[in-house]
Amino acid sequence: MVAKTKILIVDDDNNIAELISLYLTKECYETKIVNDGEEALIAFEQYNPNLILLDLMLPGIDGYQVCREIRAKSNVPIIMLSAKGEIFDKVLGLELGADDYIMKPFDSKELVARVKAVLRRFQPLKPPAAGTSSVPLSAKCVEYPDLTVNLSNYSVIYNGKQIDMPPKEIELLYFLASSPNQVFTREQLLDHIWGYEYVGDTRTVDVHVKRLREKINDHDAWQLSTVWGIGYKFEVK
Repeated sequence: MVAKTKILIVDDDNNIAELISLYLTKECYETKIVNDGEEALIAFEQYNPNLILLDLMLPGIDGYQVCREIRAKSNVPIIMLSAKGEIFDKVLGLELGADDYIMKPFDSKELVARVKAVLRRFQPLKPPAAGTSSVPLSAKCVEYPDLTVNLSNYSVIYNGKQIDMPPKEIELLYFLASSPNQVFTREQLLDHIWGYEYVGDTRTVDVHVKRLREKINDHDAWQLSTVWGIGYKFEVK
């Protein structure tokens, strides 16, 4: 029997949490509900979820701190839920490592679609059958000196070591590195990587580029460059 995908729902409003659980259970996901930040950290260790839906306004330890502590030891996908729609709140959530941000109140179909999209991006490849190549023919992979970005299995190898990154960071790095020396505006990057729901929130791109630069330093052969007043490019020297 194939194990169900497990989703941890963290929300202090149990009515909302139960409603979310109902939506996801209908889609054949397994869910667990907790109502505060401390419970969330315990459940994360014990339940080992495939994805976390995390409300920001929690009693005790808030959602930001929960995200920070989980990110310190895991790359599990996190979707933040919040009634706070300020750009600052979204940017802070993304800076802490969230993979998506959904405003309350939300439509049930949108919530399910966002969950599926994040899980799809994060789904590892199945092991290859015996006697077959470990790299699929259609592998989406770019290689530069000391850097390999593989979108088929969402991995980044830098200086011989695998670097932990949320899916969106990997997608952004792959997109830029796939078109060396081509300049992309922030709006173009938003459209290609995040889709329509983030249009206008160009700081999202800046946050992710900043996080990439914290993990990957400029190389003698390439670098992630800012084109002032326009956007970014993956510059090959």
